Amino acid sequence: MDKQKDFYQLEKDIQDIYRQIQILTENEDEAAAVEIKKGRAAIAQKWEKLAPVLTPLHYVQIARHPQRPYTLDYLNALVENFVEFHGDRRAGDDTAIVAGFGFYKGKTTAFIGHQKGRTTRNRIMRNFGQPNPEGYRKALRVMKLAEKFGYPVVTLIDTPGAYPGIQAEERGQAEAIAFNLKEIANLRVPVINIVIGEGGSGGALAIGVGDELIMLQYSFYSVISPEGCAAILWNDQDAMSQVTENLHFLPEDLKKFNIVDTIISEPAGGAHVDWNTTFLHVDKVLAEALDRLRKKDVNKLLDDRYGKYRNIGIYKTE
Repeated sequence: MDKQKDFYQLEKDIQDIYRQIQILTENEDEAAAVEIKKGRAAIAQKWEKLAPVLTPLHYVQIARHPQRPYTLDYLNALVENFVEFHGDRRAGDDTAIVAGFGFYKGKTTAFIGHQKGRTTRNRIMRNFGQPNPEGYRKALRVMKLAEKFGYPVVTLIDTPGAYPGIQAEERGQAEAIAFNLKEIANLRVPVINIVIGEGGSGGALAIGVGDELIMLQYSFYSVISPEGCAAILWNDQDAMSQVTENLHFLPEDLKKFNIVDTIISEPAGGAHVDWNTTFLHVDKVLAEALDRLRKKDVNKLLDDRYGKYRNIGIYKTE
C-alpha cells in the first residue's frame, strides 16, 4: 500500500462499492438487502487492509472528507424538535455556528456546533465552517440560557479555525474566544464536547471547553491547522506530511496525554461511508456521558472540570 497517496486515491474502491450501496438503498426488496450486506462486507474487508497503513495526513483528509456528516446531520438524526437560535444581540448572525435547543432522549438539551456546507453556495454561506466573533457570542448566549434553566450543553466541533479576516479582528475575534473560554469554564451545567471532524486551534477551543472531550476515531484536534504550522515553521505548504507526523493531534495521541476522555469508533471506511452506524455510536457514548454528568453535584462538576484542565501538560519523568 502506497502511504504517499492521498486518502481519496486509497479509498477509490471503497467509494465505488459505497455508490452501489446508495443506489441499492433506493430499493426495499430482499434482493437489494442481500446485495447491500455483501457490499458492506466488501468494504469491511478492504478497510481491514487499508486502516493499518493510514498516516496522520490521511486522518486529516478523512476528517475533512466532503461526505462526512456535519453538525446539522447529527442534529437531524439524534435530536427531536431542534429550534435554532440566531444572532448574538450585538452585530448579527453567524451561519458558521449552529446553536439552539432540542429534545435528546426526551430531555431538553442545548446543542452548538460548527457547520460547513456541501455545495459551493452553502460553503460560502457557512464561511467554510470558520466562525466570526458573533458566532462565538451566539454560542455563549445559548450556553448561558442553558445554564439559567439547568439544561446540559453539547458542542460538536468541526472547523479549520476561527475566521482570520480583518473584519473579524476588528469586531473582537480574540476577545470573543478568550471570553468564551472563561465563561464556559464556569458554566454550572454539564458540558460535553465532541470532535466530529477537524478541531482547529482557538476556533475549535472557543466551544471546546467542557467536562468530557469525546473524539471520533478519524478526527483530529490541534493547536494550529496543519497548513498554518507548515507555513510558520517550515515556510513550505508542501511540508504537510512532516507537520502532521509531528503535531501528535490524533485521538490516540491525545488520549495518552489525558486530553481526550473517549474515542468513538467509526464504521469501516470512515464516518462518511456509513452515517447511520456513526450516529448510533455517537448516540450511545453521548447518552452515557450525559447520564454520568447529570448525577454529579454542581460544585463537584466544577471542581472536576477545573482539575481536568489544570492537569493537562503535567507529566512525570524518572
